[in-house]
Amino acid sequence: MQDGGLGPVDPPADEVLKVRGGVGGISFQFEELLAGANALDGVVRMLDSVVLEADAVRRDLFVSELSTLTAGGPAIVTVGDGVRAASAIRDAIRATAEQVRASHREYEYTESWNAIATRVGLLHPPLLEATMLLGGAKPGTHHGDRDRVEHLVAQLPLIVGSLSLPTSVLAALSAALGGQTDVRAILRTIVEVPGLAYLKPRPVAVQKMETTEESVDLSLAALLRRTEDLHGEGKGEIAVIKVEPPGNKVAWVVLIPGTQKGEPTGGSNPIDEGGNVDSLGYDSAYLAPAIQEALREAGAEAGQQVAAVGHSQGGVHAMNLAANKAFLAEYDLKYVFTAGSPVGGVKPEPGISSLHLEHTQDMVPGLEGAPNADTKDRVTVTLENSVETPAGQDPGLGPGHRLEMYAEGAERVAASRDPSLVASAAVLSGVLGTRGRTAQVPAKVTRFKLTRQAMPGPPELRLPANRSEAGWR
Repeated sequence: MQDGGLGPVDPPADEVLKVRGGVGGISFQFEELLAGANALDGVVRMLDSVVLEADAVRRDLFVSELSTLTAGGPAIVTVGDGVRAASAIRDAIRATAEQVRASHREYEYTESWNAIATRVGLLHPPLLEATMLLGGAKPGTHHGDRDRVEHLVAQLPLIVGSLSLPTSVLAALSAALGGQTDVRAILRTIVEVPGLAYLKPRPVAVQKMETTEESVDLSLAALLRRTEDLHGEGKGEIAVIKVEPPGNKVAWVVLIPGTQKGEPTGGSNPIDEGGNVDSLGYDSAYLAPAIQEALREAGAEAGQQVAAVGHSQGGVHAMNLAANKAFLAEYDLKYVFTAGSPVGGVKPEPGISSLHLEHTQDMVPGLEGAPNADTKDRVTVTLENSVETPAGQDPGLGPGHRLEMYAEGAERVAASRDPSLVASAAVLSGVLGTRGRTAQVPAKVTRFKLTRQAMPGPPELRLPANRSEAGWR
C-alpha cells in the first residue's frame, strides 16, 4: 500500500545497488496483484449470487407474512441486514480489485509516455544530454552516463532527421514515435558500406586447447574474474567449466570475455571489435554455434543444464544464447550473468533467469538505446557508487566499464538481501549445486580457441593459355 492506494511495494533502498526486475520488481508484483484481482472477481460473482438469493428469500418472507398474517417481521429484518452486509463486502472487494487495475493502468501509461517523451526529446533533450556526456571530463566518468547514452541512441531517428532539411523534422518525429531505434538494422547497414565488409560476421572454427582439473570458485565475482584472464590472452579464447556436485546433476558454465583488440580488426579473432557487429547486429549468428560446438567437445550432453557468463561483448553473446532456438534445442540454458553489456534488445525465451550488472558511469550498457525488460526472471542491478580509473592504468572506456569494478559489484550483489537478488542467486546455486555449501568445488576447465574464417579474396584473374581460349582465330 502506497500513498493510500494499492500497488507494488519498493524493496529497502541500497546506497550502491539499484535493483530493477525480479520477484521484487514492479512488473512481477503487478502480475501477482492482477492475479489476485482476478481471483477477487470470482469472489464478487459468488457474493452477487448470495445477495440475489438472500434478497429473494427476504421478498418471499414478506409475501408470506402478508398472505398468512404471521409475525415474520424480525426474520425479514434479519435477512435484510444480511443482504446489506453481503452487498457492502462485495462492493468493497470490487473496489479493491478496481484499485489494483487502475494502479496498473497508470503505471503502464506512465511507462509508455516516458518512453515516447524520451524518443521525441521532451524528456532528456538530446542537446542537453550530449552536452552533459561530452562536456568537462571524459565520457564514462560522469554519474548517469549510461542513461545519457541510452537516451541519445533512443533519439537517433530524431537527431538524424533534425540534421537534414527543416521539413525532415516532422519525419524524424514520426520515426521516433514509431518505436525504438533499431541498432541491429543500423549495424547491418554499416557493414554493407563499401570498404567495411571486413566487419561482417563470418563462420567461426573451434579448437580445443587444454583441459585442467582444479578447484573452481563458482561465485559470480570469481567467474567474472576468470573472463578477465581470457581477455588478457587476447587470442579469442573462451572457457567451458564442467561441474559435478555431489548428489546433483552435471552442469556447465560458459565464460566469454569482452572485446579484444583485433590484429587487424575483423581478422581471425571473432571477439575483436568486429565481434560487436555479430553480437549486436546478427544475434551472435556465428559465435553461438561455436559455443555450442565447444560444449559438445568438452563433453556436454544434450539436455544438460548450462549457465553463461560474459563481460561487455561477451555478455551480449551470452545473452543471445537465451534467444537462440538451435542452442536451446540442445542445451537447457538456465542462467545468464552479464556485466557492462548492452542487452536491452535481447528477448530471452521464458524460464531463463538472467542477472545484468551495469554501472551508472558505464556508457556501454546504454548502446542498445533501451533498458532491460522488468520481468520475474530478469534482474538488472545498477551500481551507483562513483569510481575513478586507478592511477597509471589505461582508462579505456571509462572506470565504470572496468571488469574488476564489476567483480566487486558482484560481491555486493552476493551479500545483498534484496528479494530479487536472493531469488536470482537461488536459481544459480540450484543449477551449480552450491546451495547451502561453499562455492569452491572441484571442476574440469577446458579452454577453446575460436577462429574467424578468413575473408574471401577477390576472384582469381586467369589469363587465356592460348589464342584459341582467348577467342582469336
